[in-house]
Amino acid sequence: MKQTKSRRWAWFLGLVIFLALAVSAWTRWAGGEAAVDYRTVEVVMGNVERTVTAVGALQPKDYVDVGTQVSGQLLRVHVEVGDRVEQGQLLAEIDPTVYAIRVRAGEANLERLRAQLAQQEAELRLARQRLARNRQLLEQRATSRETVEENEASVHVGEARIAAIRAEIAAAEANLEGDRANLAYTRITAPIGGTVVDESAVAGQTVNASQSAPEIVRLANLDTMTVWAQVAEADVTRLRRDMPAYFTTLGMPERRWRSSVRQVLPTPKVENGVVLYNVLIDVDNEDQLLMTDMTVQVFFLLDEATDVPLVPVAALTPARGPGGRYEVRVMTPNGIETRQIEVGVRSRTSAEVRSGLEVGDKVVLGAPAAATRSAAGGAAMRGRW
Repeated sequence: MKQTKSRRWAWFLGLVIFLALAVSAWTRWAGGEAAVDYRTVEVVMGNVERTVTAVGALQPKDYVDVGTQVSGQLLRVHVEVGDRVEQGQLLAEIDPTVYAIRVRAGEANLERLRAQLAQQEAELRLARQRLARNRQLLEQRATSRETVEENEASVHVGEARIAAIRAEIAAAEANLEGDRANLAYTRITAPIGGTVVDESAVAGQTVNASQSAPEIVRLANLDTMTVWAQVAEADVTRLRRDMPAYFTTLGMPERRWRSSVRQVLPTPKVENGVVLYNVLIDVDNEDQLLMTDMTVQVFFLLDEATDVPLVPVAALTPARGPGGRYEVRVMTPNGIETRQIEVGVRSRTSAEVRSGLEVGDKVVLGAPAAATRSAAGGAAMRGRW
């Protein structure tokens, strides 16, 4: 009796398991495709850009290394790093003692030469008067020709002496002008307006200008900065002057500074075997947020489209036929259908839709793994049954 009941329970459990397997197989065979969860993205309006990217650094467009043209001890430095100065403002002073003495000596020498010139001019007037008087006497045979000839020689000598003194005066004036210039050079002034970005000398230091001009400070006009972007040789041929560009900084990646290309330098730099060309971009820095040597990410705009339908590049499959046409899979109420579309401007992630899709259409991004497993499982079950 117990064995009979055990057999009945075994058959009952087997029947339940069999029915459960049958129902599961039928469900997977009949409704497996509908259970697939496809990844879709909606076509939306937006902007797309095709760019060349590069890394660069910021430098002031205009800067001057202010040095000294004379040697001596640096008495005072009137500015510090970070100070804003105007053109002509006094920056530093060098001990003027030696140069002031040279100026006074030059002025005294010039006065001496001018006095000698006055003396020679007076003697020349006297010599000319004697010559004129003796010529009258010679006509009256009251003096000899020899005396007249001596008077003529005295006049010529006087004229020559005056010419020589005048030449000495000109040389002395030139020397004095140089000495006065050197004295003025002891007061170092700003050649341009800007900001002191570096200070290379301190008060009390002796500077020697005999071989090269020692640098005292560096001035930079930070109102206009220049981006020095390093562009790879594969991309530089696509750039041109006045091409629009923008860049971002590490500190403010959300802000774009827009400008255009000023110059593509023809001489490359080779770093670790990589050929790079410097491309210069000037940008206004009125708010003084951009600083020297900041690292920037530069984007050169090759093409752009604004306020256009966009589709992800991942949804595109090249289609046969003319260029610019692709195939996409679109989710519709009746299932997935394949369409050919025409695209325009394309970036690494998005593409402009020119025809074939409308805003709001949902495109399928590839075939998900779940769909593949479901389809394979359904086919296997159909084969078994």
